[in-house]
Amino acid sequence: MSVSTTFRRAFVSLLAVAALTLGSVASAPAALAAANPYERGPAPTTASIEASRGSFAIAQVTVARSSVSGFGGGTIYYPTSTAYGTWGAVAISPGFTSSQSAVSWLGPRLASQGFVVITIDTNSVYDQPDSRGTQLLAALDYLTGQSSVRTRIDGTRLGVMGHSMGGGGSLSAARTRTSLQAAIPLTPWHGTKSWTGVRTPTLIIGAENDTVASVTSHSEPFYTSLPSTLDKAYLELNNASHSAPTSTNVTVAKYSISWLKRFIDNDTRYEQFLCPAPTGTAIQEWRQTCPHS
Repeated sequence: MSVSTTFRRAFVSLLAVAALTLGSVASAPAALAAANPYERGPAPTTASIEASRGSFAIAQVTVARSSVSGFGGGTIYYPTSTAYGTWGAVAISPGFTSSQSAVSWLGPRLASQGFVVITIDTNSVYDQPDSRGTQLLAALDYLTGQSSVRTRIDGTRLGVMGHSMGGGGSLSAARTRTSLQAAIPLTPWHGTKSWTGVRTPTLIIGAENDTVASVTSHSEPFYTSLPSTLDKAYLELNNASHSAPTSTNVTVAKYSISWLKRFIDNDTRYEQFLCPAPTGTAIQEWRQTCPHS
């Protein structure tokens, strides 16, 4: 056998090995995607979930009150990328006498982490919690069925949030629509104290110095009443007031992002920020059911 023939065969063998290696590397992302097709964005770090913006560029759309029914209009924030397919979605309600401006800071913050978000105005600023819950569901139905971004949303991966009576509304919405994937009541207020019918993973955020919806009368009994088998957590903000979630708050954002990612996107990379119990000077108390299912 000539030297040239031997060389050619060796070269072909090397090419074959290289092709197999490259094929294995190329298939790794596909395998990961198959394991969790809802995972979006890079691996999270403390810095990434505390940042004022996530890794996705976003845009926003105004939803006129006159163009919808069931709620009072609002603003949609959404990732502009179409490379990931569809996104989970979240509707957020303000509290008693407030407009969407009270929760608007959460819109771009959550959207840039990989969610479609609508912050709503309610039909009346005086609407009670159950009405706000109904309006949150109407907003989600609008997002998935009529909005200009409806094709960007996975209608099976939806969540609700809200402040004060809007927080009470998010509990009401979760009890009504058990298919919701996540609920985050923020310093919630509601006359009902028992929420045994909720089946949605729920993170309740209370505030230590809340004199409007004191944690002893609202957040704590709400959390305690949720089923013990439910994925749930209670975060109490240290030395904070009722209005703490209505302006930029790193702690609120950090754990809201982690909760939504974990349960709307099924992204277990965020489990590290929830279990074991987080600590820090911003946290007065944390309760949870861990590990999460």
